[in-house]
Amino acid sequence: MRKLKLQVQISLDGYISGPDGEMDWMTWDWDEGLKNYVKDLTEPVDTIILGRKLAEGFIPYWTSELGKEEGAEKMVYTDKVVFTKTLEKSEWDRTVLAKGDLSDEIKSLKMKDGGDIIVYGGAGFVSSLIKEGLIDEYHLLINPAAIGDGLTIFRGLESIQNLTLIQSRAFECGIIVLCYKPKN
Repeated sequence: MRKLKLQVQISLDGYISGPDGEMDWMTWDWDEGLKNYVKDLTEPVDTIILGRKLAEGFIPYWTSELGKEEGAEKMVYTDKVVFTKTLEKSEWDRTVLAKGDLSDEIKSLKMKDGGDIIVYGGAGFVSSLIKEGLIDEYHLLINPAAIGDGLTIFRGLESIQNLTLIQSRAFECGIIVLCYKPKN
């Protein structure tokens, strides 16, 4: 069965963006160690899943970065599934829409042949995945910043989500990666 991995930058106090989506606090000057960590994480991935709101910025951004930013090719040329209740058709290459029940759609994706699946956000979409117990690996890139308020991926949990630490690693750029799996 394929794994669903979450990779997300998060503030020291648990936010993935400011209240209005601000990301100016994130560390973007990654050292080679962190770049290699992310490359190893995404190498077995052949599907990216996104919520509609994030997809509307994510897909055009990475397309505009082809040939300019490291990793753009992986983002652009990897198949994507956008979860939406409002879009009628995909306007992006290599992208299909998922309009059914979130849990059913994810379980179906996991059962298909292929590599791993990765999700990058947004906050509401990832919160729903966590709430349904659908994430198999959490790769939390803890930034050396506390922002005081913002959007979190752990809002609305109805029960405790116990996790097992698989790996922790500090990088020269100041980011610490914590990798967790759900306790089963």
